[in-house]
Amino acid sequence: RVESLPATQPEISLAPSPSAMPAVLDPLCPPSAPFFGFMGAAAALIFANLGAAYGTAKSGVGISSMGVLKPDLVMKSIIPVIMAGVLGIYGLIIAVIIGNGVSPSENGVTTYSLFSGFAHLSGGLACGLSGLAAGIAIGIVGDAGVRASAHQPKLYVGMVLILIFAEALGLYGLIVGLILTSKPGGCSNME
Repeated sequence: RVESLPATQPEISLAPSPSAMPAVLDPLCPPSAPFFGFMGAAAALIFANLGAAYGTAKSGVGISSMGVLKPDLVMKSIIPVIMAGVLGIYGLIIAVIIGNGVSPSENGVTTYSLFSGFAHLSGGLACGLSGLAAGIAIGIVGDAGVRASAHQPKLYVGMVLILIFAEALGLYGLIVGLILTSKPGGCSNME
């Protein structure tokens, strides 16, 4: 025999109230869309700083070992470290732009589109991975170039030119990242 619950006990419902849920979920703007934007910001900063750290460390080792024999050339040979540090700034610029571009939900409705999320992710990856590649190039060239220019001063200009072209790789990623993060993407539920 089944007994019914007393009338004084409230009924428990596991379904959310209708006012807590948006009327229609827009397939162009799912709640997961901001994840891709934030991953783009993280990728830009992480990979660009990995490149900057590697370039700084690798060329710093060359400067230290060269400085033992010719300490007067240390300040002249600091260029690879400065150029590697600039790569981290590129990643920071893109990460801040992306972070400011990700918009939070308003009244349970996501206003940030998948298009914007993917554009921000690709912009962050373009800048971050370009910065990583440039940092590796700057580190290797900076290490070998500083040591070689200590023995043969005529190599200094060649080393600086190579470093400029390596830095340009990171700059290309920054430019593409800026272009990709400026792509507008809207939702169909936006007026």
